[in-house]
Amino acid sequence: MINKDIILKNWDLSTVPSPCYVLHETLLEENMRVIDKVRKATGVEVIVALKANAMWSIFPELRKHSDGATASSLAEAHLVFEEYGKPSHTYAPVYSENEIDEILSYSSHITFNSLSQYDRFGERAHQAGVSCGLRVNPEFSTVETDLYNPASPTSRLGVRSVDIAEWPEGVEGLHFHSLCESRPADLRGTLAAIEERFGRFFHKLKWLNMGGGHHITRPGYDVERLEKCIRYAQEKWQLEVYLEPGEAVALNAGYLVSRVLDIVSNGKTKTAILDASAACHMPDVIE
Repeated sequence: MINKDIILKNWDLSTVPSPCYVLHETLLEENMRVIDKVRKATGVEVIVALKANAMWSIFPELRKHSDGATASSLAEAHLVFEEYGKPSHTYAPVYSENEIDEILSYSSHITFNSLSQYDRFGERAHQAGVSCGLRVNPEFSTVETDLYNPASPTSRLGVRSVDIAEWPEGVEGLHFHSLCESRPADLRGTLAAIEERFGRFFHKLKWLNMGGGHHITRPGYDVERLEKCIRYAQEKWQLEVYLEPGEAVALNAGYLVSRVLDIVSNGKTKTAILDASAACHMPDVIE
């Protein structure tokens, strides 16, 4: 096991331009080794979520240890197609008339956030040969921060079970994303909620996308328990299973390099002015 702290502490950043995101290749490879173990042990398809890390210079390395990438916009779908070299698995809360055909041209799978969106664009997806999925709201989540909880009863993300009388004809996949920096126990609880609320539709499905939020490369993460969750879904429901790790890909593998350009004194308060911005570089800090 590589000691990431030692590598990062001994890293000479004096010649690095600022501000700059810098990834250590050895640490990235270590993360991908952990993710690759899950792929090989279970046969799960890992599709990297670009919204967490879209540094295309590392795509050649990611391609060795994944089965593709997932996009959440037209720009990301284009990036996956051009730089990852594969059609994307695409999900967005809404698609527009002026973008949908181009999105479909870059996608192998597309997930719709609502029944109305599928009614509007589903037939065009079928004509383009793109596999269609529907995002659901399991109304279960262990995420304690409301801002990061997409499974609240009033969430705009995903369809509730009570709102689906019949599974839409032609929808082959079910997608959920209700985890955030979560562990396998959280996934197991989510799968139980999914089975309870949507299990009656599983015989009509070909694939299940478990979304992101799996902190696979976090120290102490129980990889074997994750593998058990994946096998449970594969064996009980006879479905192709996808995982969308995002943050886990580059977790603790580098720095945002920044420099102090000025120190402003106002009374007893001193404020360091950096050449990096929380709003631009670290929006989670503000949230």
